[in-house]
Amino acid sequence: MRNKIQRNMVFVIVLTLLTSYAFIIGIVYNQTYRIMQQDARQEASYIKEAINLLGSDYLQEMDDVNSDTRVTQIDQNGKVLYDSHGIDSKDENHARRKEVMEALENGTGQDKRVSETVGQELFYYATLLDDGTVLRVAKSMDGVSSTAVRILPYMFGIGLILVIVAWRLSKWVANRLVQPINELDLEHPIDNDVYEELTPLLLSMENQKKEKEKNEQMRKEFSANVSHELKTPLTSISGYAEIMKSGLVKQEDVPGFAERIYKEASRLIVLVEDIIKLSKLDEGGVGLEKEKVDLYSICEDVLIRLENMANRHHVSMELSGEKVEYEGVYRVLDEMVWNLCENAVKYNKPGGHVHVWVGNTLSGPKIIVKDTGIGIPKEEQERIFERFYRVDKSHSKETGGTGLGLSIVKHGAVIHNIQIRTDSEVGKGTAITLSFSKGNSASATEEQ
Repeated sequence: MRNKIQRNMVFVIVLTLLTSYAFIIGIVYNQTYRIMQQDARQEASYIKEAINLLGSDYLQEMDDVNSDTRVTQIDQNGKVLYDSHGIDSKDENHARRKEVMEALENGTGQDKRVSETVGQELFYYATLLDDGTVLRVAKSMDGVSSTAVRILPYMFGIGLILVIVAWRLSKWVANRLVQPINELDLEHPIDNDVYEELTPLLLSMENQKKEKEKNEQMRKEFSANVSHELKTPLTSISGYAEIMKSGLVKQEDVPGFAERIYKEASRLIVLVEDIIKLSKLDEGGVGLEKEKVDLYSICEDVLIRLENMANRHHVSMELSGEKVEYEGVYRVLDEMVWNLCENAVKYNKPGGHVHVWVGNTLSGPKIIVKDTGIGIPKEEQERIFERFYRVDKSHSKETGGTGLGLSIVKHGAVIHNIQIRTDSEVGKGTAITLSFSKGNSASATEEQ
């Protein structure tokens, strides 16, 4: 970064110098050109006055004067009457020369071009004499160009000095700019008092740090909860098996102990399966292919599979709505609906009711699972989707829940871009709404 700042600063300075030099050379060239034009006009004016007073014989006296100025006298027909440089151009007709034409018409004229006679770029100024002939003064443009060229070495020297100074200065400035960045306290990003432009980056780093700490805390809690949840059934299985192995169990009690071992083992299997599901969902559903699924059919199938559980809890179930096709992962959507409906049954009251509605709305497909159960306190509603979090821990033990069901729902919702809404009141029941994105649905009808 330091080197980049230095290079950029030097580049800007060099570019500025080159631009300035171009302007200076242009200004010097134009200024010298204007001075030369003024000299040509003034010299032509002097010669004109002399010729008007003394006649054309005055031009003959100029032959002895060593001058870079070329003086030519041309008659009205374009014939060269006199040339101070003694160039044999009398056979050439100058009637079509721009400056001559303007002088004959307006009294004066001028032009700048490469002379065919001398092969140089010249500035021509012509003025009309009293006898009707044209006096033309020509000056070489080489002096104008050489003036601009002569200053180049000085400008190059000054530029070299400035570049060296700029390089050293840029190095010092770059060090000053980079030093606060090198001294940043990355453990406490927002405590750094540095450049205002770095504030968004530091805030982002602070948020990432907090997110990392939060994820680390969740990982520790998850590990602790998994260890605890696995240890409980394993301890029970080990205890019952040890008692049976020692022969302390009566023959008629063996089926009871075996049933307890079976239940704990089944609970352990369910827990491991839920952890595996969560692990796959954490990876973003890698390997899970989406297809067109019927949400109504999924809900109908789930309620059929939960019928025996609902009967044991004395809870009635009802499904209403319409067929809705959606682009999603069947297994994940089925697991989401299963967990919502299973919770609605397990945490219901004897004689309670579960109603599932499926249908299209103006905002997209929806699934609403509503129960008349124990409800969820308002302060607990934001945490129910956390892993192993239970609102009523004692009731959860009775129902045999793993505490991962709603976490699976949350992760499945992330994969399918589904919005989850929870409406609940303690003692009156809970309604959880899954709002699917409209783009993935096959059709849409009016809001329910």
